[in-house]
Amino acid sequence: MSHVNPRRWWALLVLATAQFMVIMDTSIIGVALPEMQKDLGFGQGELQWVFNAYVIVFGGLLLLGGRLSDLVGARKIFVTGWAVMIAGSVLAAAAQTAWVEIAGRAVQGVGGALIAPSAMTLLMMLFTHDPKELGKAMALYGAAAPAGGTAGVFLGGVFTEWAAWQWVFVIYIPIGLATLAATKLLPDVGSRRGSVDVLGAVAVTAGLALAVFAVVRAPEAGWGSTATILQLVGAAALLVLFLVIQKSVREPLMPLGVWRVPRLGSANLAMTLLGAAWIPMWYFLNLYLQQVLGYGAFASGAALLPMTVLLMIFMTAVTSRLMTKVGAKPLIGGGLLVLAAGLVWLAAVEPTGTFLVDVLPASLVAALGMSLAYIPAMIAAMSGAPQEQAGLASGIVNTTYNVGSALGLAALTAVAMSQGADRLGDLPELTEGFSAAFVGAAVIAAVGGVVTLLVMKGDKAVAAEAAAPAPQGEKVSA
Repeated sequence: MSHVNPRRWWALLVLATAQFMVIMDTSIIGVALPEMQKDLGFGQGELQWVFNAYVIVFGGLLLLGGRLSDLVGARKIFVTGWAVMIAGSVLAAAAQTAWVEIAGRAVQGVGGALIAPSAMTLLMMLFTHDPKELGKAMALYGAAAPAGGTAGVFLGGVFTEWAAWQWVFVIYIPIGLATLAATKLLPDVGSRRGSVDVLGAVAVTAGLALAVFAVVRAPEAGWGSTATILQLVGAAALLVLFLVIQKSVREPLMPLGVWRVPRLGSANLAMTLLGAAWIPMWYFLNLYLQQVLGYGAFASGAALLPMTVLLMIFMTAVTSRLMTKVGAKPLIGGGLLVLAAGLVWLAAVEPTGTFLVDVLPASLVAALGMSLAYIPAMIAAMSGAPQEQAGLASGIVNTTYNVGSALGLAALTAVAMSQGADRLGDLPELTEGFSAAFVGAAVIAAVGGVVTLLVMKGDKAVAAEAAAPAPQGEKVSA
């Protein structure tokens, strides 16, 4: 049996806090954007980059963060990531111009890309000795992600309404310093020999960033415009170049053989579609609460708290137990279908609706679906990877979720705008636009659920495959 760390649960608290803060950074700025626009002189088209600068850099560098975690040591990269996150928070809070603010957000994204995969690697090191403890630890760690996303909306409302928008960044400084002080609780593993595939890192980061950039700008430039087409073609070319590099270099950033890990491919597809449905849901739900129902920043954030409570309860007390009884596949597929059902219900919102009738029950159904799918998908993507590739597997699954979130939000924003969500003050048109976004998110979640149930291998099949001799080919495992 592996050495059992007696302080592993305290260490988990440090790691879960990091996950909470990293994901919260994608959402906390939402309700603060109008005030930031007023103070920093953002144009209407530029304002979205306060959100996207973080998501693009974060998603684009996660693979590199995972590789560095495996080579340099997860604890060292975790500490470095928090130092970078604090520096980016200081820059963003002190910004006096729009472009300095965007730069600060990009630096925060670099920090997040180092923190997320190293934290997952540390968690696997702490709890692989006991599958039951690992399931419980993954449930607590996983619950921190959607809770951080929802809490960010709430705290952003609190700070914006009763303090100043700068506080959405200032909050990271004391928490980051406290986390750095607590890193002595984390296991320390020395570095190992190896090199960093810099060319591959540049290609995949540029490819992912350009893809997100193209989708974000497409509503303004036009989906059929020359600029959009060239950007998407360029993104595809960079990603193909990345795959070519991975096959040709001695120590690739992402050894393609990692895709032989059971269920890595299907679990990452599920995470992509889960992020593409979930993040747009809370984004447009927040807009519906504020722009249609007339809620203030604080009230809107508070209205999303029931979802957070349900997520925390189910992820920590229910999902981990269900995993041991029914396995990952039915929970991932079923959870995505439940999320789709909640989104279809949300699509019935009315211009004269109420929170108790139009929002609360549907949002709780959607949160139930998320709580069933997220942890099993994360475990399915990570559990089969050898320890030396734990950082890589973590980087891949975090990348797919965040890139899915960014692409889903950009695409569904275009759908919403085309159906009237850009007509502020016209409540029927606004509601119709938000409803269209919910329908689009429901389709994404439903496709994810059906594909998972049809394609993903069950736990028994994975166990049998693990007991069999390793395959000689390069076949990708579902």
